[in-house]
Amino acid sequence: MLYSFILELIDQYTFLNVFKYLTFRTGLAMFTSMLVVFLIGTPFINFFSARQILDPIREDGPSDHIIKKIGTPTMGGVLILLGLFSGILLWGDLSNQYNWFLIFIVSSFGILGAYDDYRKIRFKNSSGISFKFKIISQIILAAIAIGMLNYFSDNQELTNLYFPFFKDLVINLGWFFIPFSVFIIVGSSNAVNLTDGLDGLATVPVILVAACFAFISYITGNIVFSEYLQITYIKGMGEVSVFCGSIIGACLGFLWFNAPPAKIFMGDTGSLALGGSLGAIGIITKHEIVLAITGGVFVLEAVSVIVQVLSFKLTGKRVFRMAPIHHHYEKKGWAESTVVIRFWIISIILAMIGLATLKLR
Repeated sequence: MLYSFILELIDQYTFLNVFKYLTFRTGLAMFTSMLVVFLIGTPFINFFSARQILDPIREDGPSDHIIKKIGTPTMGGVLILLGLFSGILLWGDLSNQYNWFLIFIVSSFGILGAYDDYRKIRFKNSSGISFKFKIISQIILAAIAIGMLNYFSDNQELTNLYFPFFKDLVINLGWFFIPFSVFIIVGSSNAVNLTDGLDGLATVPVILVAACFAFISYITGNIVFSEYLQITYIKGMGEVSVFCGSIIGACLGFLWFNAPPAKIFMGDTGSLALGGSLGAIGIITKHEIVLAITGGVFVLEAVSVIVQVLSFKLTGKRVFRMAPIHHHYEKKGWAESTVVIRFWIISIILAMIGLATLKLR
């Protein structure tokens, strides 16, 4: 909104031309989102604590969680979303179709996550809404968003699937693009949700993936850089970097309160929204496979749950001491901070590998 107002004044005040630069607005979005979360974080946490909006700890989880984490407020995703929307609505180009696509995803998945958190708080258990209801709702929301994007978008590359390391390997998915994209968004949303089990564990990987895609979206929307790196140019895609900047800023601000020992948890409100938005960004930038690489920690967490469930149903035996896999290492005796920091290190390595694929084609 503020960006649109500034555009009208550029002819009168030429120094405002700096706001046309995506890098400048991305930085502003990041700073604004972070500042908003910093400023409202403490009163937000105090309010939620006073209202007993507390996280119900898993009874089957690590035993020390019941001692250490009981009484910690949840639904911190509301704090993240307030920061994120501050950044994108102030500094984003609201005439850009990709921004509205991402706003719809992050809003709708955030509302679904908030409902899940509300059920957990109200009934004082960690179950929340049923798995079936959650998945069906996510599929419907993602299908609506992708269907509308596919209908209104003039992007001829939208239904293509590109493979890193191979500059000429492209598959046109046709109508299969819709179920494929729904799978990416829903899978990414739930993968981040599963990862969000320890203090700060999901927050830093989200920041790293968003940072990678801030760069990817910028070069994808720049005809010179995209040609140099042999990446498909997509008009208007650069604006997505402002959205990514808002994610980074909001999560950095949240990490201040979510770092061990956490004063507030992200909850499904934040994890479903952030995961869904990362999946959506991967789709529109046409870097779905790079998303799986940079977000490899999320993939690992999701796969560990799938393997655990299948193994138990088929053989009656568990592969891991507990799933998701971060709890497996806790059960092995690793300190929570050790698990978190080592997973952060893995995320940094995967982010660098993901970015390296841009040149290795």
